[in-house]
Amino acid sequence: MKEIIRKAEILVDALPYIRSFYGKTFVIKYGGAAQTKDDLKESFAKDVVMLNYIGIRTVIVHGGGPKISATMEKMGKKPQFLNGQRVTDQETMDIVEMVLGGLINKEIVSLINRHGGKAVGLSGKDGGLIMARKKTTKKLTPETGVSEIIDLGLVGEVTVIDPVLIDNLDKAGFIPVIAPIGVGPHGETLNINADFVAAAVAAAVKAEKLILLTDVPGLLDKKGETITTLKRSQIQKLIKDGTISGGMLPKVQSCINVLESGVGKTHIVDGRIPHCLLLEIFTREGIGTEIVL
Repeated sequence: MKEIIRKAEILVDALPYIRSFYGKTFVIKYGGAAQTKDDLKESFAKDVVMLNYIGIRTVIVHGGGPKISATMEKMGKKPQFLNGQRVTDQETMDIVEMVLGGLINKEIVSLINRHGGKAVGLSGKDGGLIMARKKTTKKLTPETGVSEIIDLGLVGEVTVIDPVLIDNLDKAGFIPVIAPIGVGPHGETLNINADFVAAAVAAAVKAEKLILLTDVPGLLDKKGETITTLKRSQIQKLIKDGTISGGMLPKVQSCINVLESGVGKTHIVDGRIPHCLLLEIFTREGIGTEIVL
């Protein structure tokens, strides 16, 4: 009987959060271990379905880098990266679109639907959802000390998100699942970083939260402990001392950008923990790092 009562108490504890977030939209960037391990896939899908059943609208933006690289190698093409970004020629772009827009996207849709949700798969090409332009990056040449522009090929950055399709699907009770593929000014297909797409989507739909799933507990301090709450005023200091570095830099920048655009809160959450979404959203302590203005 005590265990049954405890379960009821857990539900009651979640009530203030459910009431506060009812009717709001959460944008979730789905990637890392949560996207590759079967048990974590199941818990993610159940979390998303539960959020929708209690009145929280969800929009999923997914990555798929490891699967893209594995598929390229199976097809005899070696993946190439510059400054941590995939060099994307036309052949690579065809593989990226096949893996992201086809294989991965439809797997996520099927998983959510199997657990009682109503998911719909999209790419940025659907309904003019994601307009983009080619992204340029610079690399310092050690011999000359001069930065040169590097052509990454068909790699893009978001210019405009048209939220109409997302809003209509949300209002009809569907869960949009978006592959981070955009359309350039001349109709070309562009490969875009999923973190940046998720941030742009969150800003466009005026989301209550942007949640980024990662393979780390959150932002860690110098002692290796999770920073539970981080304010914008603290970020530059943490970048300078190396606390925030590498792959966390674009995630933190994405969080700051969307907060400045009006999104309520952003979260960096450990996707390796089963039911990480519910634990972060419906408990006072949370399990990751929240970034606020």
